[in-house]
Amino acid sequence: MARTSLREILRCFSPVSPVSFSSSSSSSASCLPIPSRISLYQPSIFPLQTCTTMTELLQIQAHVITSGLFQDPFAASRILKASADLGDLDYTVLIFRQIVSPDTFCVNTVIKSYSMGPNSHLAVRFYFVMRQKGFLPNSFTFPPMAVSCAKRCSVPDGEKCHGQVVKNGVDEVIHVRNALLHMYATCGLVCCARLLFDEMPTKDFVSWNSIIDSYVKTGNLINARKLFNEMPEKNVVSWNVMIAGYLKGRNPGHGLKLFREMGKLGVQGTATTMVSIVTACGRSNRLKEGRSVHAFFIRKFLGASLIFETALVDMYSKCRRVDEARRVFDQISQRNLICWNAMILGHCIHGHPEDGLALFAEMVGQGSSNKTGAKTTSKEKVMPDEVTFIGLLCACVRSGILTEGQQYFNEMLAIYDVKPKFAHYWCMANLYGSLGLIQEAEETLRRVPAGSESLLLSGLLGSCRFRGDVEVGERLAKHLIKLEPNNTSHYALLWNVYAVAGRWADVVKVKETMMENGVSKPLGSSLVDLNEVVHRFKVGDMSRSELEETHMMMDELAEKLKLPKSSWYPNEFG
Repeated sequence: MARTSLREILRCFSPVSPVSFSSSSSSSASCLPIPSRISLYQPSIFPLQTCTTMTELLQIQAHVITSGLFQDPFAASRILKASADLGDLDYTVLIFRQIVSPDTFCVNTVIKSYSMGPNSHLAVRFYFVMRQKGFLPNSFTFPPMAVSCAKRCSVPDGEKCHGQVVKNGVDEVIHVRNALLHMYATCGLVCCARLLFDEMPTKDFVSWNSIIDSYVKTGNLINARKLFNEMPEKNVVSWNVMIAGYLKGRNPGHGLKLFREMGKLGVQGTATTMVSIVTACGRSNRLKEGRSVHAFFIRKFLGASLIFETALVDMYSKCRRVDEARRVFDQISQRNLICWNAMILGHCIHGHPEDGLALFAEMVGQGSSNKTGAKTTSKEKVMPDEVTFIGLLCACVRSGILTEGQQYFNEMLAIYDVKPKFAHYWCMANLYGSLGLIQEAEETLRRVPAGSESLLLSGLLGSCRFRGDVEVGERLAKHLIKLEPNNTSHYALLWNVYAVAGRWADVVKVKETMMENGVSKPLGSSLVDLNEVVHRFKVGDMSRSELEETHMMMDELAEKLKLPKSSWYPNEFG
């Protein structure tokens, strides 16, 4: 039955207008008698327990409506929950509007659906609308509201939520307080989170792991480790949070040391643990330990893990064993863009640049030549992104091939709709400069878009620097400043040239010069922003992989910085 037909049925069998939340009036449709009490095992309701698609739900719902069961609050609530579990927010709200007397469970279901949707702020708004209609919340009402506030980092809404928690007397419920703790920590109010934590009469794993992670996010590893040591009992998530904290804090050795301690205590790590450890091995160039982790994963974990295999590609590449990285890559059955980028960057930066260029052609479906010279066509076709082109341009710089570099740079926007950013212009200027084409390099740097000086991809600049260190880039940037002394982009360019080379004293001098000349700091070009740029670059983008436990970074510059790192967002703390 089509969904539109069911909506009409809903309107016919329910007296409530689709645009109203009112629970007044009685049904005008004649229905079959409803049993005084039904349960989950009622024949019409029981199929909901195995319902996995909207088509199945619509069929079950049609039967429930035509049998008259939909007017039973319990049956209606089961239909509502099934729709929410399937992630159809609009249809969930439509069902809710047809329920004559929605109970607390129904309202909580809709609040949770809103909190998980793209417009999570509607969860708080919906709550207050229902409060005006007499809704009485319980302890399960507020955690999803806190989640919605955390997703948007909305402190005002979070404070309203906290106020409602206290007003309704559920502030001592542990899962409610954990939700508030996580909300404050996510919004950057670690002091508030710590105050809640210290006042908790009872703490569970979620409480401890949340507050430890809040310190990790702010780079306060000392307090994080202190709390970690004070934990009366630790679970594997506790270890993962602390290990990942050291990884983000540019202390991979400390992470590996903690992993060894974890093994001595007999704590069995998860796939997330293995990803963090193999990333730490790559970051600290520990090939032997990386191989051991690889072997351990094969023995202990059944099945392949794309994020772990991608981390292996990154690790072997950083350890200058691109051949082993390629063997791992070739065994991956289903590759995503992150995986392709990891291998392309491995070839272009750490291995043979021509292999990276050939792999790119295979990725976009252009084919590549095999060992016999025959042209092969890739069955896979993956669209590249900004990271891909950083690798390609670095390869062109390493090989000194100008024509190909110009071609890739031009194809970025013309063919692949990828807008060049600072790092791409940097690489092109590097390419021109390495071939003695100083004027072309200068013109390229003039084209750097304003505000793009220290964005996501700048973290790879350490792998693509002007030959002869930074003299060429320094001279070009100073010449641009002389021509246009009020152009903030030119100062930002010089700023980045020094930062890439690790000349922090000169970075400070640039800042002083800007202040003396009355030039305001350009957006996104401070040391803090550059550090954030470096440490946000990763081979495991959570928005694509849906695995938020680990950030795997692939930049060479990051290994030279010792500053606070970007935050880490685990899926759960329990």
